[in-house]
Formats: sequence, C-alpha cells, structure tokens
Amino acid sequence: MADTIKIGGVAIKRTAALAPMAGVADRAYRLMCKRFGAAYTVSEMVSAKGICYSDRKTAELCTVTDGERPMAVQLFGSEPDFMAEAVKIVLGYKPDIIDINMGCPVPKVIGTGAGSALMKDIGLAADITAAAVKAAGDVPVTVKIRSGWSAETVNAPEMARALEAAGAAAIAVHGRTRDQFYSGQADIGVIRDVKQAVSIPVIGNGDVTDAVSCINMYRETGCDLVMIGRGSYGAPFVFEEIEAALEGRDYTPPTVEERMRIMLEHIRLMLELSPKCEEMAMHEARKHAAWYMNGYYGSAKFRGRCYQLSSYAEAESLANEFIELQSGRMHKNIEENS
Repeated sequence: MADTIKIGGVAIKRTAALAPMAGVADRAYRLMCKRFGAAYTVSEMVSAKGICYSDRKTAELCTVTDGERPMAVQLFGSEPDFMAEAVKIVLGYKPDIIDINMGCPVPKVIGTGAGSALMKDIGLAADITAAAVKAAGDVPVTVKIRSGWSAETVNAPEMARALEAAGAAAIAVHGRTRDQFYSGQADIGVIRDVKQAVSIPVIGNGDVTDAVSCINMYRETGCDLVMIGRGSYGAPFVFEEIEAALEGRDYTPPTVEERMRIMLEHIRLMLELSPKCEEMAMHEARKHAAWYMNGYYGSAKFRGRCYQLSSYAEAESLANEFIELQSGRMHKNIEENS
C-alpha cells in the first residue's frame, strides 16, 4: 500500500507520521523516528505570539534540519495578525509545511484562546487559518484539530469544512474531545466523517500503537495518512514495523538487547544536541529511558531508577543490568518448562 500523498507540493510516504508532542518530540526524538521510517515529522508547538516577541527558544524550536524532512513547524495562537506575522518569521527556517495547533487540551494553552479552545469558535479558527495561508505563500498550511470540545459538541467535520474553505492544505484529526484529554478511547469514526466532509488530505491520529492499529485506522477511516503520538514512546521502531506491514515485508521486533542499544543511542543523541550540561540533559532523557523499559519483567522498579539518572554512564550501567535481568528471567522460564 505504501504509496505517497501530497500536501500542497510536499510528497509524503503513506506509512505513518510522527505527531507533534510538546516536551517529548524534540529534535533527537524526531531524528530517531525518522531513522526508523517515520514518513513526516512535526515540531513541538511554538507560540505565535512568542515568536513575534523574539522568544529566546524560537530558533531552537523552529530550526528544521535535513534529517527531519519532510517536516512542519507547528504554531499555536488565537489572533490572526500574530499568526500571520509568526508564519512570516518561521518561513526563514524553511519548513516544508506550517501546521497550526487547534487540538492541544492543556489549560495554559486553551486559557489563551488557542489550541482546542478554537474548536468552540469555528469562525475565529477559519480567520487564523486564512491569515496563515496568506502569509505562507507557496508553503502549505495544515491544521491539527480534535473531534470537538466535548461529547456534546463533536464538530470536527464542520470545523474541517471551514478550514478547507480558509485554505488549509490538510487536516489532522485526533479522535478525542478536549474533555477527554488522552483518556478513554479515540473515536476513529469522527476521522472517517471528516474524510467524507472535505476533499483535502486527512491525517488520522489516536490510539495507533502498532501495524495492526495503523492498518485498521487506514481501513476504517479512509484517511490519507496515519499519525502516531504516544504509541511511539520508547518505540521509534514502530514506524519500521508499520512500513514493513504496509509493504508486505516480514518484521522482527527488537530484542531487549537491541531495545537497550536503541535507548542508549537516543540518549547519546539527546546529549549531543542539547545546549545543557550532561546532568541537565539527562533530566530530560529520564522519561525516555523509562519508556524503553515498559512491558518487561521487573520494569516498574527499573523505571523508577530511570528517574534518578544523572549521567550517560549511569544509563549504560542500568541498561546492562536490565538486560541481565531479562536474560536471567528467560533462562529460568526455560528451565521451569523443560
């Protein structure tokens, strides 16, 4: 199945894309996912107003490197004028796509009228999109939305039609309402409804964790591309699994040894790219280390220890100890069953 779709003039392989995730999907994360086959990446969200006021983190968040392409820079904001000005500034970083966040459920974002608060004001959402499209010129503008603000106000198809009319080149839909945050189950039927409501590409997002759930998302919704967020935590190789399944190739999941090697590679990349000292950069790497250990025997205790890591040497030592534990467990099971 793995052909390509086009968003504006940008060709994207029709496998799986990496969702934007604030505080998680930084450059190291994006590069790791690209290495394992992510078809498309999106930056962590950046405040349009912050960019206009020369926020010191702007360059770090907006820089696009060749290894991450095709890549979008994602902006959030609630004022069309600021959004247009921010788009003009971001164009200097040469993103392939500009994405607007209208789905973030976090109180400090919706408190400014941005993120999923815009699901309650379709007119303003369309005005923001139109302003961004005009400022972006030839660079396509996409929008990421949720199914609605609440279960009583599911309005993603109506929102998508308004955004398409405002010039959006594609719509990404997370099949949860704002009230759900990340709990419960994503409603992929809403993604199907959006796909039927518009003629631009639709990207489906929510509860995709492996090849089976990805293929199901394509089949059940008719979406043009699938986007993975939390399903990639500690598992950048999920993109390799999906690509193999869509292309009809065999796939062998990584062993615990391979998983720990990938974890250490990820941490090294984080340290290399971070402007912070090793100890401070390791603070950010802790949650990633813990995610790589999910689902294994004794992982709860090890995940707790991950949150104490302050150096790469400690991470390496912990990874080796974790491998030994799994190996010992496997040998014990073999003996008990022989």
